[in-house]
Amino acid sequence: MPTDTTPRFSVIVPVYNRIDEVRDLMDSLSAQTLKNFEVIIVEDGSTDPCGDIVKSYPDVDASYYYKENEGRSIARNYGLDRARGEYFVFFDSDCVIPPDYFKILTGALDENPLDCFGGPDAAHESFSSTQKAINYSMTSFLTTGGIRGGKVSLEKFVPRTFNMGYSRRVYETVGGFREMFSEDIDMSTRIRQAGFTIGLIHPAHVYHKRRVDFAKFLRQVYVFGMSRITLKLLYPDSLKIVHALPAVAVILGIALILLGIFVSPWFLLPIGIYLMAIFVSAWISTRSLLIALKAVPASIIQIGGYGCGFIKAYLTKIVFGRGRDINEEIEMRKGK
Repeated sequence: MPTDTTPRFSVIVPVYNRIDEVRDLMDSLSAQTLKNFEVIIVEDGSTDPCGDIVKSYPDVDASYYYKENEGRSIARNYGLDRARGEYFVFFDSDCVIPPDYFKILTGALDENPLDCFGGPDAAHESFSSTQKAINYSMTSFLTTGGIRGGKVSLEKFVPRTFNMGYSRRVYETVGGFREMFSEDIDMSTRIRQAGFTIGLIHPAHVYHKRRVDFAKFLRQVYVFGMSRITLKLLYPDSLKIVHALPAVAVILGIALILLGIFVSPWFLLPIGIYLMAIFVSAWISTRSLLIALKAVPASIIQIGGYGCGFIKAYLTKIVFGRGRDINEEIEMRKGK
């Protein structure tokens, strides 16, 4: 039940026309075994608001705010300005939170205090086979290098706003989110540069619903690839080899396909071996033949979409220098 005591955690969730997702999220927050948190739902100008859903959970210390549509980062900042907690925790509206999440999070921070933290995402058993295949492609070392919170990674852990938190002191020092693509990576970078500690709390995972079809997934990862160049312009040292690998894979894949068509089909063998490795890995990890079969096109979309977005943004913004100056653009769009 809501109390007058200060919560340890303030959960901040921006929402835009996601009634069904908010219901699932609130169900999972209501089922938490440790309720040392408040929930702040910020409706970002939705035409189908979820206020009645939020208010139907009297056992959750929840506040609902409706504001004009300005973007998810500005909505998060709106929630930050109204939060009472010692730590701020960010979920996406399409997340479902395991019942022991805050119990695990509390124990981990008591044992090893961190200024900023995050956890991985996983696929819930209720998700569709397509969502589970996309989840595999987004989290597998074979496709993303483990950069989304896995045990093995090719770069430093970077918390993402589907499962991320930081202390009030961090907020008072670094400020809020910028309204831009990959705003969570930008925030994590600013936190690290300010000298705060960042860590992965691996047991504190969330179930993250993926896009329900491959076309929407393609649009999502294409934007991810473009935003990596935006981050490179903001932070010149942030671009690592792992970020360019999908672009390299796209160029190499096209070259091998052309050589396979016009020179010899043996040039297609490396592609076949790689796709077979994805299939076998997905089959082993998910124990589902259907998910493994769908993981192959999902991984092609993951790598190809990201790589094409990366290449386009690199050519446009770096090689040809087109588009508004990135710092000017951020100044115009940032929420704090």
